[in-house]
Amino acid sequence: MVDVLRKESSYSFDETVKRVEEACESEGFGLQLTKGIHDILKQKRGIDDYPKLTSIMVCNPDLAMTALDISRDMGTIFPCSFVVYEEDGQVKVSHISIMKAGVDLGLAPQDEMKDLIEETSRRIKKVWKKI
Repeated sequence: MVDVLRKESSYSFDETVKRVEEACESEGFGLQLTKGIHDILKQKRGIDDYPKLTSIMVCNPDLAMTALDISRDMGTIFPCSFVVYEEDGQVKVSHISIMKAGVDLGLAPQDEMKDLIEETSRRIKKVWKKI
């Protein structure tokens, strides 16, 4: 079963976004896209007061290639993402393992994904400690 990592940040919203980006890059995850969902809602829906929520999408090419070699269907849930958001006056960060999610969704067999899930988990724990 997929665990959701969640934590409160003691930093400002913008600083937390920056720290997530830097932590991911320091552990070999290339930054693909950082996008403020609240900005999209403001632009496309005219919603001015939606709480800040930014999605940070990252990819480690070696881990991604291993997953895709096991099952091309894993590509349907790439890239890995982190979310920084405001809730109840706090800045929070969340993340789920797409490798575990892929198994739970039936996109790849658990026995073939086991080592990859463990390696990804090790790397994400290092990222998580830096946030």
